[in-house]
Amino acid sequence: MRASGIITLLTDFGTRDAYVGIMKGVALGICPAARLIDLTHDVPPQAVGLGALVLRNAVEYFADGTVHVAVIDPGVGSARAPVLVVTDRALLVGPDNGLLAPAAAALGLRAVRRLAREQFFRHPVSDTFHGRDVFAPVAAHLAAGTPPDAFGPELPGLQPLDLAAPRIEANAVRGEVVYVDRFGNLITNIPAAALASFHPPGVSVRIARMTLSPLASTYAAVAPGAVVALIGSWRMLEVAVRDGNAAEQLSAGIATPVTVVGE
Repeated sequence: MRASGIITLLTDFGTRDAYVGIMKGVALGICPAARLIDLTHDVPPQAVGLGALVLRNAVEYFADGTVHVAVIDPGVGSARAPVLVVTDRALLVGPDNGLLAPAAAALGLRAVRRLAREQFFRHPVSDTFHGRDVFAPVAAHLAAGTPPDAFGPELPGLQPLDLAAPRIEANAVRGEVVYVDRFGNLITNIPAAALASFHPPGVSVRIARMTLSPLASTYAAVAPGAVVALIGSWRMLEVAVRDGNAAEQLSAGIATPVTVVGE
């Protein structure tokens, strides 16, 4: 797999402080030709699971050979390993705390390497900012063409992430909201494939004391202000309010139960 020169960045750093800009400066100092793309820096602080979901649902849209850097790292400076993950299509760089696991599985996991070769780090290495001193420089060296096996020994695997899974029953699927985007759309952990046997749109979606039926194909399928259930761009069941905010209108959020019943 040839390096594409693209580096994506996902963090919980926000943009008020200089942390993200510093990481970019370090990366470009090593690989000036790199193309840096911000996936998001607005993951809530320490929300490893949410960051993992966002990363997993973004990586497939980038060219082969992209380096994806993800830093949501409440255990920075601890015994958790800094890792490089080699997949069929891309390279992932970040802490081994579950953050990279869903994206690695989606891209086809090949190998995991511990980042141990300090010649690729920025020195001195801070105990509190591995994004700057470990992950950004490693990503830049990868984007410049350094082979993955140069960075350290192979590990047996990645730390798994315990994500909520839907429960599939004879005539129902029970799940929950796992992500709320900036529009207030409620994205669930129920994939479109789990509804195939129900012959959508012939299903009812129950959430926050509401029943929605049938599934719509677009947000515009309902009147302004109306609640709608549909399969969103993540290919997951989603509940939204046209021209409004479903999280606010339904008083719903992460972990709100959602049940789909076949008709």
